Amino acid sequence: MFTGIITDMGEVLELEKRGDLRARIGTAYDVAGIDIGASIACDGVCLTVVALGRTPKNWFDVEISAESVNMTNIGDWIMGKRLNLERALKVGDELGGHIVSGHVDGVADMIAMKSEGDSTRMTFRAPQHLAKFIAPKGSVALNGTSLTVNEVSGDTFGVNVIPHTKEVTTWGVAKVGDRINLEVDTMARYVARLREYD
Repeated sequence: MFTGIITDMGEVLELEKRGDLRARIGTAYDVAGIDIGASIACDGVCLTVVALGRTPKNWFDVEISAESVNMTNIGDWIMGKRLNLERALKVGDELGGHIVSGHVDGVADMIAMKSEGDSTRMTFRAPQHLAKFIAPKGSVALNGTSLTVNEVSGDTFGVNVIPHTKEVTTWGVAKVGDRINLEVDTMARYVARLREYD
């Protein structure tokens, strides 16, 4: 379980296709405090740590199934790509964003970006089957970042990204045309499911 509050920007150091895809991710996290088997959200995808090291910089390895590659933007990863990272919640941690599972629902496309004061308004097109779960003033996780939805029109929706968020996440280098991991709010999923039985 995660909150969508990004605590590090990692970097893809290696990609290797074995039975599954294996990725080595550089991090500022102290790997001495990470256990093998720990969960780390990488651009919003909950992945399991399978190896750790410190040379030449701190890194952890994850194995990624074909299903995860197909359902997310991981197929777009290249060496040097920056990733939003978040470690799993511990009991007693502050819940600063919203409840995020790290189970990406699909990939949204960024279709527009413009400045609004010091912030940046970004507009996305969601997959049609997910659009019904996105509501104004609701929450979404985009590349692992908890963001508030400003407006919705059909399958498009907009969010505002403040300067601080752009500085401490990969949103500072985002551009129109990017494919973005989208996780809809868990509560919206359950409400929609319950309404099927009204």
